[in-house]
Amino acid sequence: MNTQTQPADRHLLDAALDVARALGLTAELVQEEPALGRTRADALVRLAYGAHEALYAVEVKRAVRPATLGTVLHQLERLGQQALLVTDYVTPPMAETLKARRVPFLDAAGNAYLEHPGVLIWVKGQRPAAPLVPPALGRAFQPTGLQVLFALLCNPERINRPYRELAALAGVAHGTVGWVIPDLQRQGFVADLKGKRGTRRIFQLDRLLAQWVDAYTRQLRPRLLLGRYYVPTLEGWRDWPLAQHGALWGGEPAGALLTDYLRPGELTIYADKLPGPLAAQQKFLKTPEPGHTSVVEVRRKFWNFPGDAAHPHATPPILVYADLLATGDGRCIETAKMVYDEHVARLLDTA
Repeated sequence: MNTQTQPADRHLLDAALDVARALGLTAELVQEEPALGRTRADALVRLAYGAHEALYAVEVKRAVRPATLGTVLHQLERLGQQALLVTDYVTPPMAETLKARRVPFLDAAGNAYLEHPGVLIWVKGQRPAAPLVPPALGRAFQPTGLQVLFALLCNPERINRPYRELAALAGVAHGTVGWVIPDLQRQGFVADLKGKRGTRRIFQLDRLLAQWVDAYTRQLRPRLLLGRYYVPTLEGWRDWPLAQHGALWGGEPAGALLTDYLRPGELTIYADKLPGPLAAQQKFLKTPEPGHTSVVEVRRKFWNFPGDAAHPHATPPILVYADLLATGDGRCIETAKMVYDEHVARLLDTA
């Protein structure tokens, strides 16, 4: 949900609680949007069967797919107590994945996995009664709006920069900023302090980041791919001269640079265009061949400001975090959590 309860999401939560009741549980909404430490749940609900009950912190998330699973898992983990995913529909493969990870869920179609002392419910294969409607997004969460949000999340003090300057940093037209900021104000993420112009602040940065990561994965990231190539080996990737071509490491190699934990299974490069001399030097091929099976993705760089000064060859930590979650790979998700704890959380705390 957004900072203000959205009717469609409240309807989804009510539908999920009705599913729990149909499965023989007592289901009660205890509180909407409780603050839990530095983050916020969408609701607290109490589920009970006889004398056995559990209090769940709820995350409402529509259209959970493999590409967004990492984001969902991290958000549930950060709720800080027993968490429950509420969604519109969980496919049978996704249900198996969530159960294997011991992630409780309820969906509006009637599928569920709940396990706490005295209670075990496992239902999969139920189909939605009507076609699924894509989640409604504000204009700020459309592709160019996401570029503006990225510039703001990387440095929240930019909220008071002139629109033209912010547009240049985000790589968008001046008019885009003119509709993004009012949309953020309508959603409760931005407000003027004491009603004074020029003293805007961004509120609930942690919640805004979670929504940005989810929307980025769905809306913007697929548009950034310039090409997927194959090279003989990933060994020695740290010595590739990306800086000479105005390029940066993203995804897994950037996660390795920021944490020294992950060994990349594929490489991601952000650049304005394919760096031809580098591609020739490393023998990029468009199709895999024997001896050329290691993957390199080249994605379009969409921002115009530096990242972490301590890691000048990597994309900004927020983008590293989002790209790692988007892989859906367990080790990448673990690295994403490290990037969040060591870099992103500190950035949000200083805002």
